[in-house]
Amino acid sequence: MYARRFLWVIAILVFLAIAAAFTYTLAPGFVYRAALVPSVDFAKSPQMAELDYASPDAWDARPDKPKNDALWTPPGYAPAATPRVAVFFVTPTAYLGRDRWNMPFGDSATDARIAIYLKGEASAFNGVGEIWAPRYRQAAFGAFFTKHPDAQRAIDLAYSDVSRAWDAFLAAQPADRPIILAAHSQGSLHLLRLLQERIKGTPTLTRIVAAYIVGWPISVAADLPALGLPACETPTATACIVAWQSFAEPADAHPLRLIFDSTPGLAGIARDGTPVLCTNPLLGRPSAEAVPADRNLGALVPAASLGTATLVAGRVPAHCQPDGLLSIGPPPEGFGDYVLPGNNYHVYDYALFWANLRADAEARVAALPAPPASRRR
Repeated sequence: MYARRFLWVIAILVFLAIAAAFTYTLAPGFVYRAALVPSVDFAKSPQMAELDYASPDAWDARPDKPKNDALWTPPGYAPAATPRVAVFFVTPTAYLGRDRWNMPFGDSATDARIAIYLKGEASAFNGVGEIWAPRYRQAAFGAFFTKHPDAQRAIDLAYSDVSRAWDAFLAAQPADRPIILAAHSQGSLHLLRLLQERIKGTPTLTRIVAAYIVGWPISVAADLPALGLPACETPTATACIVAWQSFAEPADAHPLRLIFDSTPGLAGIARDGTPVLCTNPLLGRPSAEAVPADRNLGALVPAASLGTATLVAGRVPAHCQPDGLLSIGPPPEGFGDYVLPGNNYHVYDYALFWANLRADAEARVAALPAPPASRRR
């Protein structure tokens, strides 16, 4: 059984990891900057040495690690015995300190947060894939509360690790092995950049089953054309992108859009007013259809009376709105804590649809051509 603190803690931590990027304008910036932004210049910020991604020690999850939190499953599920694909999963922000701009290694509290992310998010893909999640010098939580150049330097450093980890990941895979990309929060930001700078236009693009870029807005007009992959238009489409952001009703996306609309898209055009990509996780495709909760195969719900996080089917509906927000209807039972302003349920993006996300990955892998006889296990 999975400890009750799983959803409670992941709610807090994912909130911290992503909310900063969109909500620092809700309150006077000084308050947040004073409390959260690192207090040292980037040039003087302590930095850990680069990791050697050829070593298992440089990975939070990797098939040959003896303790792999990404292999967790709720009762009734199990990791694949012979996974066909490899999963490159980029974790959300775990470092909350102000003494440096990038995450140190070996901090027990930070490591515990990463373990929670692997169990609650990456685990959705262990039914089809071997999960590789690099340890990287993440930008500190406070880097998302300021427009100071040091914040971008911290994000660039974090991405440089993800990029090097990607090279090591690719080198470890057979040349024809299918790949799933997945991330959340800060991880999704880095995954977008990886797609644009390292994967688009290369032979590796043809190996991508799907890219699950959850919890970071992607403008359909201003970002998607720069990524090399289209949106997943059917539940069995491959070489495509799955993305959503969860809001209960009444939803107010103003905090998110305030920053998003003020920045240029990856394709070099303005994002202002453009819809964001919304894959309905209950359908596996973008759709204006309102899908009832009985299509939800299982949400991870904190169950206080049992002291566990329980997989509950039929709890949460989903409906892509015209602006690209994913509406989950009225606030769902069991998810009342740590909701962001505007009824933003981003902290539960994975938990709300855990079983459907797992089924989604399985359906896309099943739609791939049969592997060569030499690759069958």
